[in-house]
Amino acid sequence: MALYCIGDIQGCDGALQRLLDLIGFSASRDTVYLLGDLVNRGPGSAAVLRRCMAHGDALRPLLGNHDLHLLAAAHGARKPSRRDTLADVLEAPDRDALLQWLRAQPLARRHIHGRQPLLMVHAGVLPSWTADETLQLAGEVESALQGPDLRAFLHQMYGNTPARWDRSLDGPDRLRVIVNALTRLRFCSNEGVMDFESTESASAAPPGLLPWFEVPGRATAGTLVAFGHWSTLGWLNRPHCLGLDT
Repeated sequence: MALYCIGDIQGCDGALQRLLDLIGFSASRDTVYLLGDLVNRGPGSAAVLRRCMAHGDALRPLLGNHDLHLLAAAHGARKPSRRDTLADVLEAPDRDALLQWLRAQPLARRHIHGRQPLLMVHAGVLPSWTADETLQLAGEVESALQGPDLRAFLHQMYGNTPARWDRSLDGPDRLRVIVNALTRLRFCSNEGVMDFESTESASAAPPGLLPWFEVPGRATAGTLVAFGHWSTLGWLNRPHCLGLDT
């Protein structure tokens, strides 16, 4: 069995098919983790979702900010922008099935490969979070996505504050910080204060900020973390960090 991780697909189903062909993917033998942003920007968001659904446990996605944006647009919490290419999902005859499947996907995953634990998120992990805590906090958001108050959660999901994690947070503020860290994070301070303005490369960090994976003493420093989201970062291959939005 082979294990693969693929970064942001963003609605490019043709490119995904070519990549699966390139690696000789077999659904009966291999496991492919998709690191979020399955949809939007490309022309085939619905096709990507249908492909994932058809392959079952062989293609294992997690949610990114564009996937959450699709759910928000579908439930009236956010209007699609002119740049969005979500209409093929929102107007699909199997729209309800696609959206129901999407809301059931996790925001973080862990895979034990030999002796090496692999933690997967879309964007980042706050410096104070351990791998176990990351999965637990992701589960809180997953419960909201799969629960009866989905629409209320999506309406309250957007915003840049609070910008710092505090274990005493509760309600919408708590869930918003978790969502922002897992699906939007690039830079933060040593204290874990998140920045959502800069999308530059890691070498162009704003004053007082660092790429989240370079914060000294981060709690996941001993865990291999794979993530996407950061296109200007390019291919990042470090002993405990894999950046895959290339």
